[in-house]
Amino acid sequence: MSDQSTPVTGTVPHPLDRLTETEIATARAVFDDAGVVTDETRFAYLGLEEPAKQDVLDYDPTDPPDRQVRVFLLDRSTGLAQDVVASLTTRQIVSRRTLDASDGQPPVLLEDFESVDEIVKSDQRWRDAMARRGVTDLDLVCTCPLSAGTYDIPGEEGRRMLRVLSFLQHRKADHPWAHPIDGVVAYIDLIRNEVIDVIDDAVMPIPEEEGNFDDPAATGPARTSLKPLEITQPEGPSFHVDGNVVQWQNWRFRVGFDAREGLVLHQISFDDHGRQRPIVYRASVSEMVVPYGDPSPVRFWQNYFDAGEYLMGKWTNSLVLGCDCLGEIHYFDGWVADDHGNPQQIVNAICLHEEDVGVLWKHTDVYTGSSETRRQRRLVISFFITVGNYDYGFYWYLYLDGTIQLEAKATGVLFTSSYPGDGYRWASQVGPGLGAPYHQHLFSARLDMTVDGVQNAVDELDAVRVPVGPDNPYGNAFTRRATRLRRESDGQRVADKAVGRVWQISNPNVVSRLGQPVSYVLYPQGEPRLLADDTASITRRARFATKDLWVTRYAPEERYAAGDFVNQQPGVDGLPAFAAQDRGIDGEDIVLWHTFGLAHFPRPEDWPIMPVDTCGFTMKPNGFFDRNPTLDVPAAPSDHCSPDHSAHHR
Repeated sequence: MSDQSTPVTGTVPHPLDRLTETEIATARAVFDDAGVVTDETRFAYLGLEEPAKQDVLDYDPTDPPDRQVRVFLLDRSTGLAQDVVASLTTRQIVSRRTLDASDGQPPVLLEDFESVDEIVKSDQRWRDAMARRGVTDLDLVCTCPLSAGTYDIPGEEGRRMLRVLSFLQHRKADHPWAHPIDGVVAYIDLIRNEVIDVIDDAVMPIPEEEGNFDDPAATGPARTSLKPLEITQPEGPSFHVDGNVVQWQNWRFRVGFDAREGLVLHQISFDDHGRQRPIVYRASVSEMVVPYGDPSPVRFWQNYFDAGEYLMGKWTNSLVLGCDCLGEIHYFDGWVADDHGNPQQIVNAICLHEEDVGVLWKHTDVYTGSSETRRQRRLVISFFITVGNYDYGFYWYLYLDGTIQLEAKATGVLFTSSYPGDGYRWASQVGPGLGAPYHQHLFSARLDMTVDGVQNAVDELDAVRVPVGPDNPYGNAFTRRATRLRRESDGQRVADKAVGRVWQISNPNVVSRLGQPVSYVLYPQGEPRLLADDTASITRRARFATKDLWVTRYAPEERYAAGDFVNQQPGVDGLPAFAAQDRGIDGEDIVLWHTFGLAHFPRPEDWPIMPVDTCGFTMKPNGFFDRNPTLDVPAAPSDHCSPDHSAHHR
């Protein structure tokens, strides 16, 4: 099914509608008319400046709020960076601020990637380093530009930088990740277009074995034993799409798309017997960081923020039916601005479909003789990005029983190094002489909660063992302890699998028929948090990843876990700064920031391409409904679900 970027029910965009091609072109015209841009100006980011939550909740289509965009501008010749908000409604500049060194840099441009190869290969120091390693055909060297971070290295203050590692190809179709040219890195000034330093450390052998997973000559013939697996819905899907609004099995939400975060879900609610009950106002992945654990002189700085430094949304894949999504699909396109502020379409950026996921509930009763089974189903809203070597899929799931899940899927190609030999502490050997440094993938989900309204509270729930005593004479008892989080200083929490720790988000002003506040519960996976030392630069910059949960008071300007300008930001912005205000969070309008992820110690089986590894979290209703909300789910119509089992044996 094709995309419709504007609502079919009217011409006035809802305040949360995705930006369209026309709106991005209009924004570019506003900046031209205002004289804000020159030939050297680049648009590092352009996105919807969403109105404050209450303005959206009070939305009146006859009196819509101002439609605005936020833009990060960079002058390529001077390095001057600006944070600008413009109105599409009035075609005026609303605000304009020049960044200083403490703000950090705007995100990396596509143009930056394209310019680095020429800059590096023109530097004699780098050419000499290649010659030391026996590399003479520089046309077969792939220079890999990577975000620089901040390390208080003399001479780097105030520069807009990238750091560049290199890989070799045997021929143009050969995947370079198999042949890292290790022991050398170039530091680039992007404004002066020059190499400011070359670190030429130990000369290490360049691995020879190829890793061309897409070459039948290397992989061998494809297996022929897999029979076709078709997923069909002869009567069409159960969901309904009206512009950006999706309705499915009591669920209702809006689909958004942002150049930085990618897929955003707005105003997730559930129709409970005719009453539309809000649960989450806005759900997104606000940041992700990939910190590497190799301390060598050429790799100690490897830490990437894929949202704040590279913009996940701009690297979104165009999805392909039968490969990325199966079944009866509805696609949403994404529109972003290119480096020059012109609209750029990402066809089929977001995939919407249904999946069967096994048994929903089942019971065979020994007293009444009844035997009932119902099938579980979920709605899937997903998108995929490719940032350098890695590919990530983000899958939001909505279930028939009110469960909400987010699953992140990591795949792609390992970032490789040379492997010095047995006993190397910082990497796995995945091929002959080929290493893959240990690293993490850490995500921050921003969950702007509205559990039956904007006044919510959070309790930390732990399982508690009870010693033998008068109340527990046989020692079998255990119970649960609830700790209310009162202020932002209380709302910085760590997961603990040993006590089954979860976090309950409730509305103290709305009670169920059993007299308890209605609630949802967040179930973390509880994998390792950021493993770097507390004093490390990456720890300052990715402080969000040192906790599994942050709870903050809602503020419309607090959108990103690591702050607005992550690129070369020293680590003074983001969640630590938000929480330092120590606002009350008990019965207030609150936002949950949940860190989840993977600690990746690569396996040989992850090479030359990595099978999907997953992480995520689950949110389940707990007293939100008065009883099981799936009692009305019908039995499966298939003849395979029949009491006369013998009639269907094959």
